Amino acid sequence: MMGEPSCPTLMLSQNAQPVLEARYLRRDAQRRVSETPEQLFARVAKAIAHAELVLGNARQAAHWEEAFHRILVALDFLPNSPTLMNAGTGLSQLSACFVLPVDDTMQGIFDAVKHMALVQRTGGGKGFSFSHLRPKGDVVASTGGEASGPVSFMKIFDCATENIKQGGKRRGANMGVLRVDHPDILAFITAKRDELSLQNFNLSVGVTDAFLEAVRHDLRYPLIDPRSAAAVDHVPARMVFEAIVDAAWHTGDPGLLFLDRINRANPTPHLGNIEATNACGEIPLLPYASCTLGSINLAHMVGEREGEAVVNWRKLRTAVRIAVRFLDDVIEVNKYPLPEIERATRGTRKIGLGVMGFAEMLIRLGLSYDSDAAVELARELAGVLATEARKMSEQLAEERGVFPHWPGSIYPAQQLSIRNATCLAIAPTGTLSILADTSASIEPLFALAYRRTHVLEGQTLIDINPIFMSVLQRYGLNAERVIAEVRDKRRLQDVSAFARGLEAGLRHRLGEPRGTAPADPGCLSALCG
Repeated sequence: MMGEPSCPTLMLSQNAQPVLEARYLRRDAQRRVSETPEQLFARVAKAIAHAELVLGNARQAAHWEEAFHRILVALDFLPNSPTLMNAGTGLSQLSACFVLPVDDTMQGIFDAVKHMALVQRTGGGKGFSFSHLRPKGDVVASTGGEASGPVSFMKIFDCATENIKQGGKRRGANMGVLRVDHPDILAFITAKRDELSLQNFNLSVGVTDAFLEAVRHDLRYPLIDPRSAAAVDHVPARMVFEAIVDAAWHTGDPGLLFLDRINRANPTPHLGNIEATNACGEIPLLPYASCTLGSINLAHMVGEREGEAVVNWRKLRTAVRIAVRFLDDVIEVNKYPLPEIERATRGTRKIGLGVMGFAEMLIRLGLSYDSDAAVELARELAGVLATEARKMSEQLAEERGVFPHWPGSIYPAQQLSIRNATCLAIAPTGTLSILADTSASIEPLFALAYRRTHVLEGQTLIDINPIFMSVLQRYGLNAERVIAEVRDKRRLQDVSAFARGLEAGLRHRLGEPRGTAPADPGCLSALCG
């Protein structure tokens, strides 16, 4: 077993404290804060390590409670928000990510609304595929009337979300997916164009390989009524693609969800096709499945050798192994909002370990985000994450058994006995990166100093990156000129380098200035080629 160094001192930034007080620290009956940040991390470590007592023994539980506590207090790893909020409380729903089915009946639709409310009140984000709903104007045999269509019903989900805070502490979040071959696809693409509708939804068009080929060759493709499975129209693929680009440029929605690519990587194809992701898009899930996320703070994985900053690979490997065990333990102690969710989650035991602080790591190492060295480092990091997470999941399988749906999955053919159907997913870490006082996820820094206006209701947080500023000052660089250069040379190679090493996915939205054109010549062939 690992050594037992003394617990580090918790060091919080000026912005972390108000976020903890508003979102994470427990409150008494009078809504007064009733625990300290140190007590929060002790509560979480103890609650999650209870799984070690159930599956092992008291000595094992004490060891891992201390290991979990150390890594949390050091801010080397943080789990998703529901775990921080709810672990060790009466609520104890610990997962952030859910996908709920929406069936093409009135009962099925409103069952989904009810299930959404039950998940959201405990802090979870939800993903939905609305692709099974019949299109607007289609016949409803039971009443002789006409169907309202997916977009109309999405507004009911949006209204319900607006009136329920996640865990009573933050606004809800949903992902709405519609297949590109649904007859109502154009209405879906422009559903947020007024910048008022569906404010609690991220939207994603589920694109297929066939659609992308049609775009590439400027062909028409069929729109399929999901009720009858019949083609009701044929439309130009490029026209639809250009509508997606235009809407995304104006509003940020919709994104693209590559359904065929996702299902080629589906580790449990015998359970069905994946049709949706969680609210932020980094983890594809089957209906009723949930996933717990966590992120390694890469900014803390930098050491020094002979006066030079270097990656502390040993510390990173240890952190990954502790984090994977932590996330697997979460599945054991979790209280699930629905029995269907518990069955689906325990059946595959999906976890999503990711990272934050990549941009800050690069700064500490003296590397530019757009450099070839940064791209190569991203590949190395993704490789270490994947290898160490798999090794820990294999070790857990030896101790506790493989996930129940392992027979029929892709792993028997690989002769791989593994505890978790997926181990990795790169989340956006919006709030977690504030707590850890580091850069978000694998995103570049987009400003030296800026205001956060949508993190806490009614509050504005001022964010200044002290390391970036000190580096600029040390080398006598002009801050405005550096920012302009990053804007002009923005690159996505670092993102794709991470993506190649992951089995689940990542969530990345490239922020573009308003003056940027909706499409760059050649981007279409790059996407479809």
